Amino acid sequence: MSYGLIFDVDGVLADTETLVALATIDMFRELYDIQPGVEDFRPFIGTGPHRYVEGVAEQYGVSIDLEEAVAARQDNFVRRLAADEYIGFPGAAALIEAAAASPQWKLAIATSSARSKAETSLRAAQVPVECFDAFISGDMVVNRKPHPDIYLLAAEHLGLPPVRCAGVEDAVSGVEAVLAAGMVALAVTNSFPPSQLAKAHRVVSSLEEMTLVQIKDLIEHNLATSRSASEL
Repeated sequence: MSYGLIFDVDGVLADTETLVALATIDMFRELYDIQPGVEDFRPFIGTGPHRYVEGVAEQYGVSIDLEEAVAARQDNFVRRLAADEYIGFPGAAALIEAAAASPQWKLAIATSSARSKAETSLRAAQVPVECFDAFISGDMVVNRKPHPDIYLLAAEHLGLPPVRCAGVEDAVSGVEAVLAAGMVALAVTNSFPPSQLAKAHRVVSSLEEMTLVQIKDLIEHNLATSRSASEL
């Protein structure tokens, strides 16, 4: 039997959440002469670039050109990323490489970011993109997280039913998306505390704490639970 392991990018494979916030603050200062704080962006982590920017603009009562703002943010992000050092998280590469080496596992990316930004982040995090069987980005779906569309499309591209997949997330909206897709939700506390990620099937402080055996057991339990529910 095959299983799917699907990863978010920012905050899961690449330590970019603070860089993204700072790049967006740069944009607001340059274009609209306001200075949001990093914490202003926390409610919008994982929701995609448009909502991320728009949500904070609404908080500050600023009318913005959304496309111009997102483009300027991306330019700022690339500039800041070039000045940063290695941004990978411990355990990420090892887990990916173990799954890629196993005939039981298929791998996918499911990020609310545009593919170009996600690929920039993955390169900086030294994540082996060639190991992935599918790459689903936010510009491939209409509804972004917390809607399940990205994860459902990832499972479709892997050729697997969602119930045989697990999604790895760092954000509340991401966990909600994984659960709405009917998958096992794995959460890592890189961006939010455990209490806010408690709906996930498993919460860890590092990807080093996750093993394929443990993930497989969670998926099998989810499968059994789903079968039992369908028989009621």
